[in-house]
Amino acid sequence: MNNISTVVSVNISSGGIPKKPIVCVRILSSGLQGDGHHHAKHCRLEQAVSFQDVEKLAELRSEGYPLYCGAIGENISVANLNVNSLPLGTILNFSGGVQLEITKIRNPCYVLDAIHPRLKEVIVGRCGMYAKVLREGMLRSGEAIEAILPVPVPQIYSPVALH
Repeated sequence: MNNISTVVSVNISSGGIPKKPIVCVRILSSGLQGDGHHHAKHCRLEQAVSFQDVEKLAELRSEGYPLYCGAIGENISVANLNVNSLPLGTILNFSGGVQLEITKIRNPCYVLDAIHPRLKEVIVGRCGMYAKVLREGMLRSGEAIEAILPVPVPQIYSPVALH
């Protein structure tokens, strides 16, 4: 069994869902070159790139939702990463040189109603993550991904005087 995290699909659209797979794309600080957004709220550097696990898509498919890579609007479909379990601040290094930092949990949007009226309810906690771009470059399907978890900041406790 292969436990290496990999890019399964790179997906873009002129805006909205679904996003269609492409072989490779240039990742810019603003996101994937050629990828459009219908809503200004999605045009933020801290959510320049969205991720989803193919395992979550398969899980949702087994529950009756017709999902595939790019269907819910993710830019990068990945395997063996379990993105929703990664803490914010996790650095993702791609074998082609791109580097991203996970910044935000991806919440479901009403556009998912076009797929199924209940999807935005059942996908909560399984919708993937957003990331900002730390190092631009080309990204291709099949690249390996290394996840570097953030170092926890130790909490300093000051003595409390009891009166």
